[in-house]
This record gives sequence, structure tokens and C-alpha cells, in this order.
Amino acid sequence: MAVTIQNRTELAATVRAYLELTKTKIVLLLLFTTLTAMVIAAAGVPPISILIPTLIGGMLAPAGSGAINQYLDRDLDARMARTARRPIPSGRIAPINALLYGILLVTTGVLILGLWVNWLAAGLALAGALYYVVLYTLVLKRNTAVNIVIGGGAGAIPVLVGWAAVTGSLSVAAWLLFLIVFYWTPPHSWALAILVNTDYARAGVPMMPVARGLKTTYRQILLYSVLLLLVSLTPALVDSMLGPLYVIAATVLGLGLIWMSIRLMRISTKAIARTTYKYSTFYLAILFLVMILDIMLF
Repeated sequence: MAVTIQNRTELAATVRAYLELTKTKIVLLLLFTTLTAMVIAAAGVPPISILIPTLIGGMLAPAGSGAINQYLDRDLDARMARTARRPIPSGRIAPINALLYGILLVTTGVLILGLWVNWLAAGLALAGALYYVVLYTLVLKRNTAVNIVIGGGAGAIPVLVGWAAVTGSLSVAAWLLFLIVFYWTPPHSWALAILVNTDYARAGVPMMPVARGLKTTYRQILLYSVLLLLVSLTPALVDSMLGPLYVIAATVLGLGLIWMSIRLMRISTKAIARTTYKYSTFYLAILFLVMILDIMLF
């Protein structure tokens, strides 16, 4: 019995470690944006035959790219307090196993989308994985302070996957959803970077607070928060894509993020940066939830 319990405990720990590799919380947020894009594109609940494989494939592809990202960043993660306990630097998963696991997840996700949905959605999912792994992780992250600005496109691609899954094409409306996530990424990521500024400096990663300083970072967060508010209102102007409920919510949420950004400039503490980071996560989740409610109720 003791051996059985020990085996079960070890198995559970291994499963948890592999789930950590996929950056589950981030994947779930991206998956929610995929679902929202599907609901808007279908003007309601899309057919189950499309919905289920899209969500499965749309979950596996970014999960796999997250695992590959941790494989490639294992040297940086080992030098940062925030990431030192991740599965690879902590020794819970061998690097080669993490790499193979990530490749398997991406490949499976792309094939599910291609075989059961359409190849445009599959191609976009693959493009998102390559964008994150190659362009962001290998090219941008270690070399430029605008890594988050350009790299943010990777996190915005899931909405295109959802739209393409339903329509088989991409429209202006789909790209507007893309831009919302794209402009949301810098203030969200930079608020986190402020919290772990020392970590990034130690690891030699030129995130905005390290490369340009905190004051510049605060100004950039405010700038992108203003741009995000403007971009977030554009879907209501395109063929009545979204209605008054969404406009009100986007305005209130956007002004809230701008206020947080101004507050961060005036009270430059990590406590305010942490609040701003948490609010930005709340912002995207609620904004996309309101999109669904607007479509379903009106």
C-alpha cells in the first residue's frame, strides 16, 4: 500500500510539473479570447463540431509553445528568483523531455485544427507558436527593449484562430480583436516587469524597466493604455459588431487602466505596480466576457 501511495504521489507531482511547463493560466486566458472570437464570428454559439476541436487545438498549440519557451529560457529561469522553481531549472523535468513535450503538444494541436476545423485556423495556430518561440523567445527577448511590443502579436493570434475556425477567413473585425490583445500586452507585461525588475537585470534581459528605466516604463504603460482604450472602442464602429453594453464596458475598463497608469507614475511603488498588473488581467477577461454577453443578449 505504501508503495502504491508513493507511486501515486510521484505521478501527481510529475503531472503538475508538466502542467507548469504549459503556463496554464496564460493559456486559459488566451483560450477565452479564442472562444470570444468564435462567438462574435458566429453571432452566437458556434456549432459544437467546430467549437470543441478548436478549443482543444487552440489550447494545445500555445501550451506547447509555452513548454518550448521554458526549454529555451532555462538558463535565464535558473538565474531569476521568480522562475527558478520552474520544472526545468528545479530539476523536476529534463530539458529534452520538456522540448519533446512542447513539440508534441504544438503538433497535436495544429493537426486537430487542420483535420477537424480548417487549415487556415491550423496555420494560424502554428504561426502563433513559431512567433512566440522563434521571434519573441530567440530573437527579441534577449536583444531589445521592445521585445514585448513586437512579441505581443503571439498572444493576439488566438483570436484569429477562433475567427478563422468559424468563418474560414479573416475580416477587419478579426484584426480589431487582434489589435485589442496586441495593445493590451505591453502595459500588462511591463507592470509585471516592474515587479521583477531586479530579476531581469540579474539575468541580463533588456525588459523596458531594465533597459530604459522606470520613468520611461511608466510613460509607456500610460501611452499604451490610452491607445488600448481607443482601439477597444473600434469594434463598435464596424458593422455594428458590438453594441452599447460593450461600449460602456470598454470605456469604463479603459479609463480604469489609464487611471491605474497615472497612479503608477505618481506613486512609483511595487504595490501599485502589482495592483496595475492584476487589474490588467481583470481588464482583458472582463472585456472579452462583455463581448460575449453583448452578442448573446442583444
